[in-house]
Amino acid sequence: MTTWWWVRHGPTHERAFAGRRDVPADLSDTARIARLGAALPRDALVVSSDLRRAVQTADAIAGGRVRLPHAPALREFDFGDWEGVGFDEVAARDPALSRRYWESPGDVAPPGGESWNAAARRVAPFVDRMNQHHPGGHIVAVAHMGVIATQIGRAGGLTPKEAIRYRIEPLSVTRLDFDGDWRVVCVNLCP
Repeated sequence: MTTWWWVRHGPTHERAFAGRRDVPADLSDTARIARLGAALPRDALVVSSDLRRAVQTADAIAGGRVRLPHAPALREFDFGDWEGVGFDEVAARDPALSRRYWESPGDVAPPGGESWNAAARRVAPFVDRMNQHHPGGHIVAVAHMGVIATQIGRAGGLTPKEAIRYRIEPLSVTRLDFDGDWRVVCVNLCP
């Protein structure tokens, strides 16, 4: 069985869409980061999105674990024209599309951006390759809320609308097991 320990990066304090924008993580809560690192398997491989907030978090919790190259496939959703724009401003500027994006996720995408289904199709081949190359291993993947939610949906057989309801907190752990079939073990544990 391959065990995935999905970790959401540290908080960014952004009040706007920050999908592909390369904003830093706030890793000032060193005690929490130490607890998080200690809660993860010592023999795990560590991989992260190549965005700074995920790289910084992965480096902070890696300890003596093997650190794999950054994985662009684990980047957060591309919010296109909504990148860097406040949530309320997007809702006011583009109310119908914004509502559909959140209420009917799937193939709805921001202008110039990526839909839920497109992001899930981007992440899945990377996860599948890791499962194939590291059967029976532990993988700590430091990524983003949307990416983690797509994998909860995949493992739980959920629709995008069901999966998007999960709130994935910064510095939380979501465990998914794969042994030919997926199983959701826990979501959003905060060590």
